[in-house]
Amino acid sequence: MIKDIKTALLLFLVLAVLTGLFYPLAMTGIGQVLFPHQANGSLIRQHGRVVGSSLIGQYFREARYFWSRPSATSAVPYNGAGSGASNLSPNNPVLAQHVAARIKALKAADPAEKGPVPVDLVTSSASGLDPDISIAAALYQIPRIAQAGGMDIATLRHLIQQNTTEPLLGFLGEPVVNVVKLNLALHDRYAAAHGTRGSLAKGAKA
Repeated sequence: MIKDIKTALLLFLVLAVLTGLFYPLAMTGIGQVLFPHQANGSLIRQHGRVVGSSLIGQYFREARYFWSRPSATSAVPYNGAGSGASNLSPNNPVLAQHVAARIKALKAADPAEKGPVPVDLVTSSASGLDPDISIAAALYQIPRIAQAGGMDIATLRHLIQQNTTEPLLGFLGEPVVNVVKLNLALHDRYAAAHGTRGSLAKGAKA
């Protein structure tokens, strides 16, 4: 009996050291050496300052910037500490009300736009943190941004193309546009046009 207990305790200590110390250290080391950007949060820097992560969206509502897809996290949109969806079923009237309100806001921001609203601009993702929108959702916003920011349409299309991520291996998934990176690039264009420099302020209302 005593021998069995000693063996069990020894095995426990060996496994605890291997899985609780050496394995995490090894994985951390490999990540830092081979994938340092991803291992440290895929951080985005603007003028030497961390302004976000390419993996987590941000809330934009100023008319001259691209808007992200809605986020259902609480207590604020894109709350990384509270990732989650609204959990509203497709036939839930509350979901229909939310979608209708979002469509109304988009139409109010650009009354001249008569086309259908891309679905990802009015529905939140399962995580509530999705940093990407579809190309259709980005193109839909061009007229509003061009008018509000005085930016050339061809320039906006070019910026969208520059910040589009193609499907993995060319066929897994759909092309997506990272809104944070896109707005940072757009912000730099505004800054260059007005001879100013500074970080992009998120969350500002039009």
